[in-house]
Amino acid sequence: MFHLRRLKNYKQEKNQFKSRVIKAVLLIIVLIIILIARLFNLQILQYKFYTNLSEHNQLDFLPIESNRGLIYDRNGVLLAENLPLFSLSIIPELMQSTNNTIDTLKTIINITPDNIQQFNKALKQRRRFEHVPIKFKLTQEEVATFYLNQYRFPGVVVETQMIRHYPLGKIMASALGYVGRINQQELKTIDTSNYSATHFIGKIGIEKYYEKQLHGKTGYKVAEVSATGRIVRILKTIQPIPGNTLFLTIDSKLQQAAQDALGTERGAVVAINPNNGEVLALVSFPSFDPNLFASGIDSTTFNELQSSSDKPMYNRATLGSYPLASTIKPFIALQGLDTGTITSNFKISDPGWFKLPNVKRPYRDWVYHGHGIVNVTKAIIVSCDTFFYTLALKLGIEKIDDILTRFGFGSKTKIDIAEENSGVIASPKWKASHKGTHWYIGDTVISSIGQGFMSATPLQLASGVAAIAMHGKRFQPHLLLITKNQDGALIKQEAITMPPVTLNHSKNWDIVIDAMQGVITSPMGTARPRFGSIPEYTVAAKTGGGQLFHHKIVNENPDPESDLKLPKYLRNHNLFIAFAPVENPKIAIAVVTENSTTAPQVARKVLDYYLTTPSLNRP
Repeated sequence: MFHLRRLKNYKQEKNQFKSRVIKAVLLIIVLIIILIARLFNLQILQYKFYTNLSEHNQLDFLPIESNRGLIYDRNGVLLAENLPLFSLSIIPELMQSTNNTIDTLKTIINITPDNIQQFNKALKQRRRFEHVPIKFKLTQEEVATFYLNQYRFPGVVVETQMIRHYPLGKIMASALGYVGRINQQELKTIDTSNYSATHFIGKIGIEKYYEKQLHGKTGYKVAEVSATGRIVRILKTIQPIPGNTLFLTIDSKLQQAAQDALGTERGAVVAINPNNGEVLALVSFPSFDPNLFASGIDSTTFNELQSSSDKPMYNRATLGSYPLASTIKPFIALQGLDTGTITSNFKISDPGWFKLPNVKRPYRDWVYHGHGIVNVTKAIIVSCDTFFYTLALKLGIEKIDDILTRFGFGSKTKIDIAEENSGVIASPKWKASHKGTHWYIGDTVISSIGQGFMSATPLQLASGVAAIAMHGKRFQPHLLLITKNQDGALIKQEAITMPPVTLNHSKNWDIVIDAMQGVITSPMGTARPRFGSIPEYTVAAKTGGGQLFHHKIVNENPDPESDLKLPKYLRNHNLFIAFAPVENPKIAIAVVTENSTTAPQVARKVLDYYLTTPSLNRP
């Protein structure tokens, strides 16, 4: 007889059901306990805080200014710091008439029309019950006078703020730049919540380029306020995060030496470590005092700086666009040698002029009677224009453009300050688009001596000669050396390599560099008269004169002193590029002196200081 098979096990199912119910009940109990604990925390322990928070109209967030990051030179010399400064601020909601209050304040405090104008601008940008500064940089006497009369001015307070200060003043302005008041245009691009506690922002230079790192992060106080806007109590404080500390590649002592060497001459000096692109000095003269902007410059002083014929706020080192003049010749010589257009034995006879076929007008050498028999080495040493006229005709403008472009001319170096000019490497395409005319063979001829449309900045010249020093190895110029964050970690800026200049024959580097040494050591060298005696270190250099005024030749005889007879603003610019020591380059330098002949002397003083000063801490 067959037994029926059981389809269900009721006992087992009953046990499983009980087990699941018990687990579910336990889970619910745990969740209820967590919920009760959370409610207890919110409703009992933090009742007051969240009650206030729920009534949003009774809370205010008071910003706390973060300390701006400090800036040092490569040797730890302080370049930018923050100093406490007293300022006078107004809270318009706490007074009946702002204008009447200001008029009364003027009887005890020197408040200028410019102060009032800046106050009215800030008034339009502020939040309700926010303090609006009307005068920065109060003197001790003004602070004392105000406190004696404070009872007369409800809603007016003296506040202490941290203001940027530059201990070296004008010396570092070309590299550091400055901070100034935030304007309407900047308000559209910045995070206003992070700038709610400060009225200043980096305007140019390092201060602008590294604004994000230097500014830090604004803190806040969560405050309970009354219906009238008065602070009742502070509920919570979020501390600000200070900005990072920056160490620059600049050597401030070398920077000072370079500026001293320029003296009263307008111009620029750029010194670079050719091994890594670190900028050792970046000088533009005349300069300006960045401290004028740190506490809010008045319009009269600002207009004087802007309208000055000396252009003190124009950074000649990175923005100045000067004719390359004869400093272009080593680069063109390299191209001529490496393309096989000429050899080291190629020679010309220089009568003092050069003529194109079927053209009557001669192109003059700077020496009227010429230099006689000239090869490429002598052409660089004596800066023979006629030789390079001849070479340019053989090369063509395309090959000239090629070598200059490979050395970085005609484009920005991408140094870590925004104010930089790209210069011009002239070409048929460039002339057609910028001048609307054709390119002529004569344009090629004068381009070979760095005249015509060719131009470069002192920074580009220093970067270019640094590449020659390194036999074509190139590094991006940079000013940041080390960043120190708030954790104390040191982050070193690594060298940024750029596409190298490669030659088909490495011996061509030596030919050109040897010739550049002759510029200093040969009795015929163009730098010899002004550079002075041969130094204890080896130097490779090239001089240049940027012609601004065409000198007429009277009776076929040029006047060697004719440049000095002109008004100074029409005299030629003087250029000088060099690197030293030749066998182990430590410094590459470019100097431009406007309407002057002193560039070699300036470079000599800078090189002597850097290479022979025993106490100097060199990289």
